[in-house]
Amino acid sequence: MTYTESALDALRHDGDELADAVVATLFERGEVGRFNTLMRHVSTAGSPLPDGLPEVAREYLRATAVPPDWVDWEEMERARLFFIDNDVHISTALSFAAMPACYLVPHVAKLLATTHGLNYPSKRMAETGQFTVYLMRPDAFEAGSRFLPAAQKVRLLHAAIRHHLRREGRWDTEALGTPICQEDMIGGQMFFSLLVLDSLHRLGIHMSTEGAEAYFYAWRVVGALLGVDQDAVPKTLEEAREFLDLYMIRHMGPSEEGAHLTRQLIDLYEEVVPGTFFDPVVSALIRHLVGDTCADWLEVSRTAWDGVARVVPHLLGVLETIEDRSPLGAWALDRLGHLTSVLELSSLTRGRVMHYAVPEQLKKDFGVSAGVPRTRRWAPPAPTVTP
Repeated sequence: MTYTESALDALRHDGDELADAVVATLFERGEVGRFNTLMRHVSTAGSPLPDGLPEVAREYLRATAVPPDWVDWEEMERARLFFIDNDVHISTALSFAAMPACYLVPHVAKLLATTHGLNYPSKRMAETGQFTVYLMRPDAFEAGSRFLPAAQKVRLLHAAIRHHLRREGRWDTEALGTPICQEDMIGGQMFFSLLVLDSLHRLGIHMSTEGAEAYFYAWRVVGALLGVDQDAVPKTLEEAREFLDLYMIRHMGPSEEGAHLTRQLIDLYEEVVPGTFFDPVVSALIRHLVGDTCADWLEVSRTAWDGVARVVPHLLGVLETIEDRSPLGAWALDRLGHLTSVLELSSLTRGRVMHYAVPEQLKKDFGVSAGVPRTRRWAPPAPTVTP
């Protein structure tokens, strides 16, 4: 598939027809309470439907209760093992590259600010990570799981945002496109898949081609469940690079909202890290992962730690080599990564229970072992050549 300006323009006014119909029906009938009940009730796959739902809502829940019929379950298994093997690195890339990338798109930053989505940044970060963890559980698509209902809720939440912003006149659709349009949903999918892989590569993390492709594939499945147009979404990493490059050129730039959201993100993690000595590391990591131009747009301060951040990939490369070659080293680094994730998540949620951590039994049940050499080391697709 070849992406052009006109092709992306066509996606700017498309939302999610199925979820939008549910929200429009409930709110036009004045059933705000029914919508809230629906959002609270749907928490585990296979739950009985609430009484009194209109048929459009029942049809939505039935249609979105199962994964796409094209899912390759062996590829999803490879993606889960890749995630478990790289959980702390993926968390770092999500926090310090993917989220700031969202803030680099002025109309997306404006939407987040308009909907007060990051007045509580720790909640947003925890929810993003929780969604990923739900996906990577072995029972993600089985009765009683929380992943499919989480995807159903995200779609309805996006539809509710579109409905309210347009109805209340708080969004210039002509200039900005539909709130959370198809182009932006695909862009977000690229941020959380290809951009995360780019960041792991920039950090010096050893990845196999098979693992990187499986991780990207898992986010294709996520996109389908979140209402992304499967005729328009990139199917390969090369197509993803073409889309992401064009999307970034079209939209990325400085904005007051983007700088404000980035400041909130930095403040959050500086609060999480004890003391103040390591506070500049957060800014340095963001600057290293998104680059100086983007960091300047986001008003990320330059610090004495910027040079240290450039050394991180070399250090991680050494640790990755130890992990590749030594079963004992792999075990020790897996434990360190798990403890780091638990500490971060506990801090983000202020100690509240969220059932957030990756279950330890996954590593045992699926025999995850970083002691197996990673063959066919992955390299990111080259940047798109533009005229």
